[in-house]
Amino acid sequence: MAKPTTVATEVARFRQSIDEMLRSRLRAVIEVVLDEELTEALGSGRYDRTATRGGYRNGQVERSVTTEVGLQRVRIPRGRVRKADGATEEFRSEILPRYARRTRRVDEAVLGIYLAGGNSRRIRKAIAPLLGESNLSKSAISRVVGRLKALFAEWNGRNLSNESYKILFLDGFHLKVRLARRVVSVPVLAALGVDGDGSKRLVGLQLVVRESGASWFGFVGDLAKRKLARPALLVTDGHAGLKKARDVWDGIDVQRCTQHKLRNLLDACPKHAHPELKRDYHAVIGAKSHKEGLAAFDRFLSKWRSLCPAVASSLEEAGLDLISFYRFPKPLWKGLRTTNSLENLNREFRRRTKTQGSFGTEEAALTLLYALVAFGQITLRKITGYQHVAEIELVIENAA
Repeated sequence: MAKPTTVATEVARFRQSIDEMLRSRLRAVIEVVLDEELTEALGSGRYDRTATRGGYRNGQVERSVTTEVGLQRVRIPRGRVRKADGATEEFRSEILPRYARRTRRVDEAVLGIYLAGGNSRRIRKAIAPLLGESNLSKSAISRVVGRLKALFAEWNGRNLSNESYKILFLDGFHLKVRLARRVVSVPVLAALGVDGDGSKRLVGLQLVVRESGASWFGFVGDLAKRKLARPALLVTDGHAGLKKARDVWDGIDVQRCTQHKLRNLLDACPKHAHPELKRDYHAVIGAKSHKEGLAAFDRFLSKWRSLCPAVASSLEEAGLDLISFYRFPKPLWKGLRTTNSLENLNREFRRRTKTQGSFGTEEAALTLLYALVAFGQITLRKITGYQHVAEIELVIENAA
């Protein structure tokens, strides 16, 4: 007596039939698309006899290609395409390049899992339901991921003359990287630009041994050497090393992060006076105009010199760089007075790299950070008040 068919068995059979149908349909679609690509290159269809025919077909060849639904044996059409000088050359498909053994969708899936924190073992396990027994080898995965290094090297050394940013945020954060045979926590310097339509762009990344003035001067100086145009405003925190960055563009306007300065002021103030200090500080950075902000700044110094000299000294250290944002269009004030735009990106970097533990090389660390942004794993929103970024040019002209 035959065993009754269970629901699980029926579901498994249904899935298998669906998979088989998808494989056959996908194979047929790939072959049709490749044939149409060759037809377009030749300028005529199969068996057509026209004066505009630009070559001839030359049979076909089978190739194994890993697709989203597993390994496929695909028939690739061959042909000879006539060049401008009358000679012919072998047809090269742009849809499926000559030595490609995977579709772009498979490569994108591998990269997506890698950028989400997966290693080779996790990647193979994740895509096993799609690829079945024809799972990608460890070396194939490494080659896909290895392409990121070339992309990062090209981006990191690119000419910046075609890029223009009205605002440039500068900040650093730490990663664990193996250097000189030991895992150490080292700073990564980052630059985030805001272009003419208010979009934020990752401009540069550099890993350094110490976050010193020389490191920051070298980092920003390299951007300038690669012909990055002078921005209208630098937004930074109070790190001593960052003060050297402004020397790259002599006389450039600088906005000090108001949140970082508030923390400095609170550290210098007795706890019982914190509410009063916050009220006075808010009057400085929350005024309705530049003139009111300047007046509140002077009142703050006058009052706190007698109440708590350390607080007044801390505010004087930042000086009027703390209220530079008032000189720009009011809708931009919220986005300009802190380094939150870059702090948020750095926070995402730290969150996405937690699963890595540590990086084996400096190149591996920076490549992953770049790829997280370049491949959309981390998205950058436009700056608050982005509709008014174009008005910054008028502000500069009027100031001149």
